[in-house]
Amino acid sequence: MPAFWMILASLLFACMGVCVKLGADRFGIAELTFYRGLAGLLFMAVFMRSRGTPFRTRHWRLQLTRAVAGSIALGCYFFAISLLPLAAAVTLNYTSPIFVALLLALWFREPLRALAIGAVALGFLGVVVLLRPTIAPEQWLGAVAGLASGLIASLAYINVRELGRAGEPESRTVFCFSCVTCLGALPFVLASDGFTAPDATGAALVLGIGVFGTAAQLAMTRAYRVGATIVAANLAYSTVIFASLFGVVLWGEVLPAAAWLGIGMIVVSGMLITRARAPAPAASHRD
Repeated sequence: MPAFWMILASLLFACMGVCVKLGADRFGIAELTFYRGLAGLLFMAVFMRSRGTPFRTRHWRLQLTRAVAGSIALGCYFFAISLLPLAAAVTLNYTSPIFVALLLALWFREPLRALAIGAVALGFLGVVVLLRPTIAPEQWLGAVAGLASGLIASLAYINVRELGRAGEPESRTVFCFSCVTCLGALPFVLASDGFTAPDATGAALVLGIGVFGTAAQLAMTRAYRVGATIVAANLAYSTVIFASLFGVVLWGEVLPAAAWLGIGMIVVSGMLITRARAPAPAASHRD
């Protein structure tokens, strides 16, 4: 069952990406980000109330740092999706494990195993191989945004780890993230042309972004809670597969062979980093 929940989460994240790419023709990126946060905010508020989880926290600095980083990463990710082939945007966002490994080594002085060092190098080489044949000159801003989403998301993930060690419930962390996402996106929406009045299709896309994104987060959380972390982390890369299939079917996005090689290198890099950071299994004792 853990594998099922992670694959379901990956499919839902890919569906959210489809809604974002379709919605970018109707709404601004700030609007899409706002609606994503609003859906999570409403759902998690009801969920926390039903569970009796307090909204107040003693670790508000960690929560704020995680929420701000996650919100900026989300906006960058949505912007990248609007400009790039869906598979390329998703893959660039999934460079976050590479940056996590580097930040943990540089910030927390955690030693990198030889496997992790090789994986980081492979990941960055994969980025170069992916971008060179795939990205047109007018798409480079999207490529930068995609890489920025991976880098900034890594800051959010590190703060999630620290919040877990502090005993913060996951529901409160998701609630704080959604709240900051709403409040952070709102000024950008108002500073542009304000909210766009959606027609039936636009409303469906906005609803899809919120529902798919929130449901994916919950499925992913369940996968990590009931299964082995390394298995769940590796299966998360199936999002790239689903996004690639959606890109081919909906937009005819056929990437060159070199781009697929780069995607494969990034995915393998993330898997190797996850394996290198996994705790060593306890030695078995025989009588």
